[in-house]
Amino acid sequence: MVRKLNKAFYNTVLSQTFSPCGNYLIVGDIYGVISVFHLSKIVQPESNLNKEELTPKNKFIVTENFQINSLLTTHTHLIVGSVGEIYAYQWKHVKNGKNVQPVWTIAIPEQKGAFNKTDINCLLCNDEAGYIYAGCGDNNIYVIEIESRKFVKTLNKHKDYIHCLTINGNDMISGGEDGLVNIWDLRTYKVSNKIQPHLSDKVARSELGIWIGALSSNDDYVLCGGGPRLSLWHYRFLTNSSVFPIDDKGIHVADIYNDKVLAGGQSKLFYQMSFVGDIISEIPTSAVTTYSAIHQQEPFSVLCIAGSSPKIDICNNFMYKNQQLSLY
Repeated sequence: MVRKLNKAFYNTVLSQTFSPCGNYLIVGDIYGVISVFHLSKIVQPESNLNKEELTPKNKFIVTENFQINSLLTTHTHLIVGSVGEIYAYQWKHVKNGKNVQPVWTIAIPEQKGAFNKTDINCLLCNDEAGYIYAGCGDNNIYVIEIESRKFVKTLNKHKDYIHCLTINGNDMISGGEDGLVNIWDLRTYKVSNKIQPHLSDKVARSELGIWIGALSSNDDYVLCGGGPRLSLWHYRFLTNSSVFPIDDKGIHVADIYNDKVLAGGQSKLFYQMSFVGDIISEIPTSAVTTYSAIHQQEPFSVLCIAGSSPKIDICNNFMYKNQQLSLY
């Protein structure tokens, strides 16, 4: 009983996603457990919520004590990136908590000489191409065809493990422990450009390292941070546009949203800023380090912030915390 309470109290959330309908929040933790919250009843309550209603509607274990590193929503499946394998679950079973078993799995190839299975740190879906991209702890990005579940390509231009991926049109952008932000042309699977933020004196933080923990992009800019300060770069010219004046010891979340920047990491605050670095809001977080922040506008507006805590912060207007969910 004591061990169970300790695991609950010292839990960490590394990944979150919404169901396709937007009514459910899916959360993955370091103990291999998926927790499902009925988010619509929490954000739009008919009456005052009790403690039980702020805890998961149901839970299931993917692989016990193997952390859930990444989650991905497709129209038909919840895709889970754990350690060594990718799992797919049907949404109806995820929502009702009954007979929750993977409908398929994909094992990541083990590298020669490797003692441990590789972490699947990030997942992306390209619906148009029918592919999943998996950024992994073996320094590779795997391109996997969803229908056949076969490996199409292995992208290996990083020298250390992959932390983050994002897609922008025909480009995919990757960030890793090696300090590289690679811009891939998905038509050729070749690196067309790259950014190395740690080589900029005003961005570098040598005491924190060169790693890239998070990135985002739009047609004009690439946003990235990690050991280097959170910074905005011109997509076309790859020159630095802004360096953000926030108090952190490492960035794990960075997102361009409605011409604003959302960011969090090893900091007790989650930030919303303008492109020029003006701070719009500072949201105190339950976690000392934020590892995941996701948002949606439909069917209701919500921002969910999670990290090194069993608590998840819910913000309806992106300006302050409205509710706090708990894994237990």
